[in-house]
Amino acid sequence: MRSSTSKSEVFTLADQVVERTCELSPITATEFGVSGHDRELDDFSPASRANRLSLYDESLAALKRMSPKDGDDLVAQSVMRERLEASRELDLGGELDRTIGVISSPALAIREVFELMASSTPSDARTLAARLRAVEHSLATWRETLDALEGEGVALARRQVVAVADQLREIAGGGLLRMASRLAASCGVDEHDSGLRDGALAATKAFGETSQWLETVCAPRSVENSYVGRDRYETWCRYALGTEVNLVETYEWGWAEMVRINERMWQLAHVLTPGAATLREVADRLDSDPRLTVRGVDAIIERLRTFVEGAVERLDGREFTIDPRIRHCDVREAPEGTAAAPYYRPPSEDLSRPGTTWFPTRGREEFAWWTLPSIWYHEAVPGHHLQLGSIVINSSRLSRFQRLMGFTSAWAEGWALYAERLAAELGFFEEPALEMGYLMSQSLRAARVVVDIGAHLQLRAPRDFGELEGLGDVSRRRWDPEMMTETLVQRALVSRDMAQSEVERYLSLPAQAISYKVGERAWLAVRDAERSRQGESFSLRDFHDRALALGPVSLADLAPLLASR
Repeated sequence: MRSSTSKSEVFTLADQVVERTCELSPITATEFGVSGHDRELDDFSPASRANRLSLYDESLAALKRMSPKDGDDLVAQSVMRERLEASRELDLGGELDRTIGVISSPALAIREVFELMASSTPSDARTLAARLRAVEHSLATWRETLDALEGEGVALARRQVVAVADQLREIAGGGLLRMASRLAASCGVDEHDSGLRDGALAATKAFGETSQWLETVCAPRSVENSYVGRDRYETWCRYALGTEVNLVETYEWGWAEMVRINERMWQLAHVLTPGAATLREVADRLDSDPRLTVRGVDAIIERLRTFVEGAVERLDGREFTIDPRIRHCDVREAPEGTAAAPYYRPPSEDLSRPGTTWFPTRGREEFAWWTLPSIWYHEAVPGHHLQLGSIVINSSRLSRFQRLMGFTSAWAEGWALYAERLAAELGFFEEPALEMGYLMSQSLRAARVVVDIGAHLQLRAPRDFGELEGLGDVSRRRWDPEMMTETLVQRALVSRDMAQSEVERYLSLPAQAISYKVGERAWLAVRDAERSRQGESFSLRDFHDRALALGPVSLADLAPLLASR
């Protein structure tokens, strides 16, 4: 699936940047499906940042000397320059080292990479065992970087340090040993003779020791303040969005969206639960409705797989042209220690590993169905799987960098949220409970804009915010974690467990949370512009096919580039 290096010097450089990135990060190589690094894990020491910065500087200097030969070249060069510059800006400020949390940290990347590896032969077992043995050193290099930050006077946020310590304690609670047994059976080997069990024991010990180190060494020297402030937030914004936005206007727009969505939720509430005093009461009733409950982990995974297959059949040939190579999207149970929200991983570069959605069960055996259809339109088809799978197979027009490293969060998450809205427009949520699930998803994304910007910039809640049960009238109150959690529980209807996980995520990964709604806003604006430009000749299917073929671009370039194609 690699692009031909003879296509142009820009495409050749794109190949080289991908290869060098995989050398610096074996975990990234596995995520991409690039072979040759699966026995290794990343060096997270201070030297790793210096190596990344050298890669950015050298690549940007080479790009500056190149003249694009055609339109594909021009877009490839523009995407690579924008992404490398945004990444360089983050790394120069030490943001990638100092900003950790339950959704993004070297330790979690180490744990999750084992779920992406091949596990069907004795040779695979030897590779897995070797990588398990590498966990101890990789975690030690991460602790080295956290120590170095302390020496530079950079303090971590205590809340995130403690949350990650708890997460690693959960990972060290036996899950790796169960994984070793599962992998041994899958590879057809004995877990003891293969070294899988010894490797898992060593990795378990390393995760446990790192958890204790974070709690006893790192946490005491960290600070209470979890907010990054305007300057750092704007840096993260440029990385997540691929453009600059007026943060105050975006905050106010997010609140207006919350109000609009909540008004429709109340209309449905009167139908679903007449006499309900709060939206939370409606959600609790839906959660306990036997008709909307799926019992058993195997049952929910199978139902989601069937749902994805149905979405493909429903959309292919109508609103989309789905390539046969990406018609299949897998659904798997997420490993222990992951955050509460489902997520997606794209197919490997050679398509040997399918695109996969991951469902965190977190020890539960019963699952409320009413929220999941909207989420799986987002994660699978026509959302992440269709978008990211399409760029993997589009090797003739997109450089390897574009296909593997070129997307911004707003481009990807905005499309996925647009996919949910499209499902609503097509009438896929006719049942009131399923529409409430869709609106809950929309409300959550609008709430993210408000609470994420509000917290990190320490803004006050809108004047007409009103009451939150247990907190009273919070209008004009400055945002704090308690307010953030209650807003998600009471206005976006997510469970308290999910809300708490979400808040940890926002505080540890600034601006990523706003990329969903801001990105959807951009996609809707582009669709409206194309409809106006084309008039009666506008075709939704053609728009979608052109949008997916365009590949990843920054929000700043989305409209002009799509109009030119």
